[in-house]
Amino acid sequence: MSYSQGAEKPEKPSFLKRALALVILAVVVVLVAKIVIGFVMAIFWILVAVVAVVAVLWALNQLL
Repeated sequence: MSYSQGAEKPEKPSFLKRALALVILAVVVVLVAKIVIGFVMAIFWILVAVVAVVAVLWALNQLL
């Protein structure tokens, strides 16, 4: 078996490219985390509002 010139191992990316890729990956992870946390908080506050409305309606029903 003989290896052709195109079958050589590709070069590793330079340190600068790897560092840039790491920074981009970190930024994307932070943004996704913020979006997920924002979504969870939005659901939480909607549930708090619904519970508050139900509590007010229950209290009014007990008083009237």
